[in-house]
Amino acid sequence: MTASAPAAHLAELNVATLLHPLDDPRIAPFVEMLDPVNAAADDAPGFVWRLVEDGAADATGLRPAGENVIVNLSVWESQEALWDFTYRSGHLEMMRGRREWFERHVEAHLVLWWVPAGHIPTVGEALDRLADLRANGPSPRAFTFASSSTAAEGVEHFPSVAPARPAPVIGSVRPAPAGDAAAV
Repeated sequence: MTASAPAAHLAELNVATLLHPLDDPRIAPFVEMLDPVNAAADDAPGFVWRLVEDGAADATGLRPAGENVIVNLSVWESQEALWDFTYRSGHLEMMRGRREWFERHVEAHLVLWWVPAGHIPTVGEALDRLADLRANGPSPRAFTFASSSTAAEGVEHFPSVAPARPAPVIGSVRPAPAGDAAAV
């Protein structure tokens, strides 16, 4: 990123369709890992923000993508920070068990996109990016780890909302730091 380019953070949305309700004993190992993995995310280098339901520790009660679909929406300082958390932490154990808890994905279930530093994406914005990826394939507007775009490429696709941080309708664990510049 050049010195004149706006600071950017990486937003991610991951959706998963449950094989059973969250209170089903077959899902218990996943549910038991939620708090430790979310705490690890909150403390991970490069973590900025994650979606949580008001009054809850996570977003599993929110169902904006369907009754059996849980969502994970977060913001990271860089793609490297998100990659490290996803594949080099306790989160990997969750991924190993996903076939026991979630339906196999037929279409894209993870989308990444760049946002101005300090911007908290809405669930609607995230679902729009996922729909764009599904309909049009990877682009600087909506991509995956395997088909990534740089922050400089993503600038023209920044959300049309003001980059100032609005208070999210749904709570967050830790607000995005004001004026934080990403090293991407």
